[in-house]
Parts: sequence; C-alpha cells; structure tokens
Amino acid sequence: MDFSTTLKDKIIDATPVETLQAIAAAYPGRVIFSTSFGWEDQVISHMIFKHNIPIQVFTLETGRLFPETYYVWNRTLEIYRKPILAYYPNQELLEEMVSTKGPNSFYDSVENRKQCCGIRKLEPLKRALSGNDVWITGIRAEQSLNRHDMQAIEWDEQNNLIKYHPIFSWSLEEVKAYIKENNIPYNPLHDRGFPSIGCAPCTRAVQPGEDFRAGRWWWEDASKKECGLHTHNEVVEK
Repeated sequence: MDFSTTLKDKIIDATPVETLQAIAAAYPGRVIFSTSFGWEDQVISHMIFKHNIPIQVFTLETGRLFPETYYVWNRTLEIYRKPILAYYPNQELLEEMVSTKGPNSFYDSVENRKQCCGIRKLEPLKRALSGNDVWITGIRAEQSLNRHDMQAIEWDEQNNLIKYHPIFSWSLEEVKAYIKENNIPYNPLHDRGFPSIGCAPCTRAVQPGEDFRAGRWWWEDASKKECGLHTHNEVVEK
C-alpha cells in the first residue's frame, strides 16, 4: 500500500481535517479510527463526526473501564449521533484466564499483565483492524519518550497497514484549547490528574512532575509502560 505523491503532499501541508478527508477519499471504506475517549481521541472523533468524514470509529471495550469513560462514550453518541463500534475480548480466552488466575492476576507479574492486555486489547484490536488499510490514532509526540520517537505517518509492520496520527505535533495545551473552543465532551478524570486513562485497575492519577504515562501500570518498571497497541514502526517513505 503506497501513498501517492499527491496524497503525501496533502498530508504534509493540510490541516488534520483536510488530511483525514484526503485519506478517507484515497482508501474508501478502509480507514478506521480507534478511540479510548481521552482528550486526543475526542478531538479526532469531533473532526470525523462534525465533517461527516467516512471513517469508521471503534473502541476496545475491555470490561474494566472507568464509569467516567462510559459517561463520555455515551455523551459522544448523544451529541454526534454517529455509531462507535465496540470490540469485546474473546469470551473463551477471557473466561479461561479469569477462571485460572483470578480477576486481578495482572498485578502479580509482567507476564500476567501482558496476557491480560493481549486478551482484552490486542486480540480485539486485530479483529477491528482486519480488512483496513489505514489506522488513525490520537497519539501525540510529547506523550512519552517512546512516542516522541514515532512519526506522524508510519508503516505498522505488526498489523500490516499504514498508521497515521493527525495531531501528532500538537501540544496538550492545543488539545485542551480545541476541546474548549468546540465544546467537546471529555473524560472528567482528566481534571483529576489522569492524563492517560485506560482500565480502572491499571490506571491512577499522576503526581506533579511525573511522566504523562506514570499512572499506567504504576507498579511496573517505567520501560514497560506500553501494552503493545502502539509499537515503534517504520516511517512511510512512499
């Protein structure tokens, strides 16, 4: 899958909305956006829904989300009246893990935590991305050192598709300003010290001066702060 020279030029020079429109036109019916209803994802959902861009929006329903996340999910549906596909974990895999290891085995070891993330996130993600050519995300460069080394446009070797981050270069202040200007619903946990929000048992508020993702899997070493959804990929040079 190659970006044409014309499309690549549009992506470099265009606004995020124009870029999303160009990608949707270039890959009709094969572009998908993943949301976890955080600040960044709400910005992109607004862009897609407000401008009626034909990009399917989906979320991973892990079964362990915060009540506040369900609140903003529902508010998003009420405001935009657009569908958001929900992908659940494989029932048999989830039942086997919980039956043999208990509901909170992820606290016991990195291996157990990765197994839980694999069942609740990675396997459903594979199903969501299947048949698509472009995966849109809300990743920003300043979120973590790992993400700073990413590129706005990448080839995702793991999932065999193009990965594009439309607000990759935005600062958090720009994200907040866009949300305020457009009256976009957002997760109230952000106002309580949660810059990154995942499953409830695995996310805490961060303290002043801590890293953006310090609240995710806080009991583990800082080098293990990714669940495997977003790994470093090659830049698309097409």
